[in-house]
Amino acid sequence: MDMKIFDTAAELGEFAGNLTAKHLNDAIKYNGCARLLVSTGMSQFETLATLRKADVDWSKVTMFHLDEYIGVDETHKASFIKYLKERFTGFLPQMKVHFVDGTREAQTVIAELSAEIKKAPIDVALIGIGVNGHVAFNDPPADFETTDPYIIVRLDQACKEQQVGEGWFDTVADVPEIALSMSVKQILKCKVIISAVPHAVKAEAVYNTINGEVNNMVPATILKTHPEWTLVLDKNSASKLN
Repeated sequence: MDMKIFDTAAELGEFAGNLTAKHLNDAIKYNGCARLLVSTGMSQFETLATLRKADVDWSKVTMFHLDEYIGVDETHKASFIKYLKERFTGFLPQMKVHFVDGTREAQTVIAELSAEIKKAPIDVALIGIGVNGHVAFNDPPADFETTDPYIIVRLDQACKEQQVGEGWFDTVADVPEIALSMSVKQILKCKVIISAVPHAVKAEAVYNTINGEVNNMVPATILKTHPEWTLVLDKNSASKLN
């Protein structure tokens, strides 16, 4: 694990975005193409804003994203497809994209995405950490054993409260019960993982991730087993660390 701490979320995002671009360019140089995995949410604003402006041949990049609510279409403010189009993919029309579509039949989406993800490894993945320690929508107790690339998951109370706190839903009752998510084992297959985790609301999750044993009640602890994991914090998210 490599950990970087910056004063502000803006500095964090600039570093994480540029580091992601470097890994994409390395993959393009050696393989002729690159595969990217991105996460969403408020924590990724600054990173994606930097990354979309990076000097990368985006025509050689294929992007996947981590998760989506089941039953939420892209007209809803909480839609991750909407989020990505507005903040990332819409700026890069030359990039090939595989969205997680929560409005289609779930098993069909899982089958299609699983077939695509198995074609080649992901070169670099942006994997956030939730306030409950989740990675993607793998809330505690996360399934560390399934080998299915994408799965149906149930959202826990803390996750729902985070979505309301970030302004994606008006009340906890409005947050869907289930979602489609990339599995933990599939995330760990990525060659490089970069976790951009700003803001004080994430301080407890960061502390538990760094100081706890690997366990599925704090799913992000599993990232410590990855040989190429970089955790990027600001002074607020790092505030509970020594």
